[in-house]
Amino acid sequence: MSETPTRQRRASAPRSADARQAPKGQQTKAAIVDAALGLATQIGLEGLSIGALAEVMQMSKSGVFAHFGSREELQISVVREYHTRFEDEVFYPAVDAPRGLPRVRALFDNWMKRTSVEIDSGCIYISGAVEFDDRPGPVRDALASSVTTWQDAFKRAVEIAVEEGHFAPDTDASQVAFEIHGLILALHYEARFLRSPGCLDRAWRGFAAILERNGAAAAPRRKN
Repeated sequence: MSETPTRQRRASAPRSADARQAPKGQQTKAAIVDAALGLATQIGLEGLSIGALAEVMQMSKSGVFAHFGSREELQISVVREYHTRFEDEVFYPAVDAPRGLPRVRALFDNWMKRTSVEIDSGCIYISGAVEFDDRPGPVRDALASSVTTWQDAFKRAVEIAVEEGHFAPDTDASQVAFEIHGLILALHYEARFLRSPGCLDRAWRGFAAILERNGAAAAPRRKN
């Protein structure tokens, strides 16, 4: 993931249609990962087990195991799938927006749309960070790499907005990206844990304040 994608944008065909064109073994693996992702958003990556997935998929444990080889590889596959969907929903649509501030706004708008859904379903990046923050290993590395990739892309979008003259010349892109990421984290905490009313609107006001403080016009409210 970068400000200018190095790989071709994914086709807009539904994922299910792509899956039907894949070999049967790949179709089965994709279906297992999809089910695992659904479980992980509810019970966390640590809650995943070959046995639980075998029951959901109505397969034998050995049949599920054959596609991954280990529970750890299953968890990593879920992280990768989550990241792929995050890119498709948040990053790539925003690339169609003009460079600079319009793209920063589009990125945040897409991020907020996804967050609004994940207030109910859960976010793998956030729950995974809680589970693996102090546990070195491949799963933590996969999570950290995915989050860092996204943060770098957002920071680069801010840097380009500075280059385009949409932010003040002395704008600290890292600080802006940090504060905006903080809004999303606070929104999840307030909405999912504290059930605080009005937190979505506060996140939007926070975003507008960050833009204004760095020399940009206040961001428009999201259209329903």
